[in-house]
Amino acid sequence: MSPQTAAVFRRRLHRWYRRHCRDLPWRRTRDPYRILISELMLQQTQVSRVLDFYARFLDRFPDLPALASARPARVMEAWAGLGYYARARNLHKLAREVTTDRAGVIPHDPVELRTLPGIGAYTAGAVASFAYEKRAALVDTNVARVLHRVFAPDAAPKSGPGLKRLWRIAEDVLPRTGKATWLHNQAIMELGALVCTARSPKCGQCPVRQGCASVDHFAPR
Repeated sequence: MSPQTAAVFRRRLHRWYRRHCRDLPWRRTRDPYRILISELMLQQTQVSRVLDFYARFLDRFPDLPALASARPARVMEAWAGLGYYARARNLHKLAREVTTDRAGVIPHDPVELRTLPGIGAYTAGAVASFAYEKRAALVDTNVARVLHRVFAPDAAPKSGPGLKRLWRIAEDVLPRTGKATWLHNQAIMELGALVCTARSPKCGQCPVRQGCASVDHFAPR
């Protein structure tokens, strides 16, 4: 990918995001604990379901020490209804490990973040980018779909080689600075959630449709 292609993609994407982004509580903070909670809750769970759980969970456990000192049963009780309960168990383990071994400081480096319980490549990139404004790539389902359709329709987004290729593309289109990367990563996720959806993508509303390798595939026939 040429630098010019990446720059045009970023410019159009960022302009769209500034006009159309949703006001979500985890976008109003840089607190790594709150970012981490939101990212774990959002895994395989719709935003509309997470909103209420997020607020209630933080009311009960407002910071990392409060979560670390809680009994496991209380943590599971607060998570009840969200499903995928391994997320809650890993979050509790993480809180205790960070409080005990890391002076209560959640790491900012994606490589170091991945050593914590339940933290994969995406979550590590998200915490580094959204909490610490580090220049870190991330690829979740929405991001993979956008990059797959726009730049690499021949890459299977769920396969090993295809997914690795999408991670490389995600790196290629990142802005130079971490602060700009915060907006960029939020924007590409938002595009996948609102416009470049899995079913019936709204190509007519897409800010990056010019140059998209898949737009003709979704055109009305």
